[in-house]
Amino acid sequence: MARPEKEGAPGAAPEPGEAGKQGCREPSDSRQHTRLADWVAGARPRTLPAAAAPILAGVAAGFESVPSPPLWRLVLLPLLCLGVALALQVGVNYANDYSDGIRGTDDVRVGPVRLTASGLARPGAVKRAAFLCFGVAAALGSVTVVLSGHWWLLGVGAASILAAWYYTGGSRPYGYRGLGEVMVFLFFGLVATVGTTLVTFDSAPPASWVAATGIGALASALLVVNNLRDLTADAEVGKRTLATRLGDSGTRVFFVALLVVGAVSVLGVMALSTPWAGLGLLGFVLVLGPAARLLGGAIGRDLIAMLQATSFTELAMAAGLLLGAVVGR
Repeated sequence: MARPEKEGAPGAAPEPGEAGKQGCREPSDSRQHTRLADWVAGARPRTLPAAAAPILAGVAAGFESVPSPPLWRLVLLPLLCLGVALALQVGVNYANDYSDGIRGTDDVRVGPVRLTASGLARPGAVKRAAFLCFGVAAALGSVTVVLSGHWWLLGVGAASILAAWYYTGGSRPYGYRGLGEVMVFLFFGLVATVGTTLVTFDSAPPASWVAATGIGALASALLVVNNLRDLTADAEVGKRTLATRLGDSGTRVFFVALLVVGAVSVLGVMALSTPWAGLGLLGFVLVLGPAARLLGGAIGRDLIAMLQATSFTELAMAAGLLLGAVVGR
C-alpha cells in the first residue's frame, strides 16, 4: 500500500455509503441480528493466548528479580493488566475486520470469520464493537494507573488504543505499510510485559526487558505467519504488509528468526534470574513440527495450524517463565 491516502487507491478509506462498492455486503433484512457465535468467531479467540502471555511473563520477571509486593497487588494488578490486554486484542481484531471489510481487502481470505466482508454483521456494528472493547481497555487501564500510581502510563495506554485502531483504520493505516510487526513488538511485547512488571512490582528489572523482547518476537511471529497466509491476496489489492515486501521465502526465514529470538530471550532470563526460567523453553517443542512444515513450503490453510502453534508457544513460554520464577524463588 504505497499511498493509501489517495482517492481511489487501494486501502483508501471509503465513505460509509461506499462500502458496497468495496465488496462489503450488508446483511439482508432477514439477518438483522448477528448470532453470538458469529461475534465470538469474529473476535478470533485463537489470538487470545498471545494477549495473556506478556502478563504472565511480566509477573514472572518481577517475581524473581525484586521483592514481592502485598498479595492484593500481586493478584489484582496483573488481573487488571490481563483485562486490558484481552480487551485490546479483541478490539483490534474487530477494528481490523471492519477496516479491511469496508476496503474490500477481506473479500478473498483463508482463516477466521470476517463479519464485515461476509455480511454477517453491519460494518457500523463491528466498528462499535471495536470501540466498546477499546473503552473497556481504557477503563481497566485507568483503574490500574490509579492503583499503581504511575500516572504517566495513561499516555502509554492512549497510544496503545490509537495503535490498535490505526493498524488498518484511518486513511493511512500503518499495517498497510509493513509496520504491523514493529507495533506488535512494541505494544504486545515491550509495553505489555514491562508495563505489567512495573505496575505490579514498582520496578522494571533487566529480566523484564529481556522477557519482553522474546514475547514481542513471538507476538510479531504470529502476525508474520498470518500475513504469509494472506500474501497473495494482500499483494493483489495493494496491501503492502511486511510479507509482501520480503516475499515468500524471506518471510519464512524471518518467521524462524523470530522464533530463535524468543528462545534466546529465555536463556537471557535464565542468566539474569534463575536457571528454572529454562522451563520457558519447553513451549518451543509445540512449534518445531509446524515450523519445519512452514520452511518446507506450507501454504493456505496449512498455515492456520502454524498460527495456533505459535500462539500456544508464546503462552507456554510465558507460563514456563512464571513457573520457573515460583520454583526458583
